Amino acid sequence: MKLLTFIEEGQLQLGVKTEQGVVHIAAALEAIPALEGQQIPQTIHEVIDGGIDAVTILGAYVDQVLSAADRGPSAHVLVESELTLGPCVTHPNKIICVGLNYRKHAEETNAAIPQYPILFNKFNNTITSHGADVPLPVRVTSKVDYEAELVIVIGKTAKYVSKEDALSHVFGYCNVNDLSARDLQMRTQQWLLGKSLDGFSPLGPYLVTADEVGDPNNLGIRTLVNGEQRQNSNTSDMIFHCDEIVSYISQHMTLVPGDIILTGTPEGVVLGLPVDQQVYLKDGDVVTIEVEKLGSLTNRMVAEQA
Repeated sequence: MKLLTFIEEGQLQLGVKTEQGVVHIAAALEAIPALEGQQIPQTIHEVIDGGIDAVTILGAYVDQVLSAADRGPSAHVLVESELTLGPCVTHPNKIICVGLNYRKHAEETNAAIPQYPILFNKFNNTITSHGADVPLPVRVTSKVDYEAELVIVIGKTAKYVSKEDALSHVFGYCNVNDLSARDLQMRTQQWLLGKSLDGFSPLGPYLVTADEVGDPNNLGIRTLVNGEQRQNSNTSDMIFHCDEIVSYISQHMTLVPGDIILTGTPEGVVLGLPVDQQVYLKDGDVVTIEVEKLGSLTNRMVAEQA
């Protein structure tokens, strides 16, 4: 299932992407009541918290709505291109990032292959959506870089889980652009400053359930800047695979539904180029992140006004 959020009259609404269009869950419930005893989730986090049971109930309700739509026009099956999307995970409890997690990326930046996952964090101020303009804070940085990444979205509380059991705690996956102000990132040994500027984690467009994605460590991943391909790799190049990452983090902190894990970026970032070839993102640049099965996440960079 592909889940999304969209903005209607200033409020975030839950949608389900289907071949017929996006089912507006709240609007549908006003016209087509759920079956007796069914509680239909109406926010993205209600679906995540409810896990497989919530997905099953929501899927059955969406089928019910689409069956009704087949009999005539439906005001609650929307055209996706006409929607203003929100982040596909709106309020993650934790945003955990894994640094230097692709072999070729470590090599291009002349970094040693890590023995353990390198963990750092970002904050909710970085969360934005597909289609949103991302502010370039030109007063404090001139070296903003793109990073295509696969995001793990936790669906079940995880503490001390084994590698073998780790993926059973995953709800689904989405795209992120882990934007990074390299001059701020490298100012000190702590990367947080360069990673946590406003809007520096566009998420989306969809949160795709784990069953639909299959093996997360065999997905194509790429970045386009103004239509030019900059990154082109596969998640199989990860040093620490998704099951290892979830298990490792859970040994040290409790993961809860709605937590997101940014799993690292492949080679092809600006930082990995020779200094005389480094051209960082600028006002008007359009960046698209694509992970196989997860759709395309596109954002325009806009110089922040003083």
